[in-house]
Amino acid sequence: MRGGEKCLEVLCELFPDADLYTLIHEKGKLSKVIESMKISTSFIQHMPFGLKKYRHYLPLFPLAIEQFKLNGYDLIVSSSHCVAKGVKHDDSVYHISYVHSPMRYVWDQFDTYFRQPRTSILVRIGAEATRSYLQHWDSKTSKRVDTFICNSQNIRRKIRDYYNRESQVVHPPVDLSFFRPGKAKESYYLMVGAFAPNKRVDLAVKAFNQLKLPLKIAGRGQDEAYCRSIAEENIEFHGTLSNKKLLELYQQARALVFPGEDDFGITPLEAQA
Repeated sequence: MRGGEKCLEVLCELFPDADLYTLIHEKGKLSKVIESMKISTSFIQHMPFGLKKYRHYLPLFPLAIEQFKLNGYDLIVSSSHCVAKGVKHDDSVYHISYVHSPMRYVWDQFDTYFRQPRTSILVRIGAEATRSYLQHWDSKTSKRVDTFICNSQNIRRKIRDYYNRESQVVHPPVDLSFFRPGKAKESYYLMVGAFAPNKRVDLAVKAFNQLKLPLKIAGRGQDEAYCRSIAEENIEFHGTLSNKKLLELYQQARALVFPGEDDFGITPLEAQA
């Protein structure tokens, strides 16, 4: 699971009887804890290619999250890296938002997502046309949150800059008892994470193409096909792994490669454990 999904799993363990609202949900892709929840999805779920190409519907995300009218609850806890914190609710409902990042696609990482050479012209034009609207919506809806919690000092600064709000830092959970040192070391380098633009898997692939050093990559995502297409024989792709297999890769790797700009960065902590 990705870092945000691990945080969601902990929230589900804390509130097992809660209702869970999300823009999309592909059944069977998350942990048993999350899958056991009562899950409601938005209309994005039923749009053409909504599950696989959901980022193409980014301009519709505000409308999708606002379709949920969360009235009658005592407490709302949102886990937000995009629009979850903008959900509508009665003023009487207390709203705590755990923010992994403000809407990175329209703020500081806009270029990473939409101004790359391989970004299609239509996607780039659409992103440029809606950026100001999404920035305004993201800032405005911060007023719907009573208390902000964030995952790092990095995100705390961004919340202050973009929302003019203060927040409390609570780091994401890392299972330090599971990720433990091993004895045998091999010569390969390791990268773990989603193939998302901000993770810069493409940068790691290009670097190791030149270095000719062995690199193993664990994870999946939207940039996977491109990264596979440019990788040379010294680079291996392992997809989604079990925790046991991932632990083995960590224990035997010479070093972890971490080229992206992350909100917190769980994988370096797992590797150092």
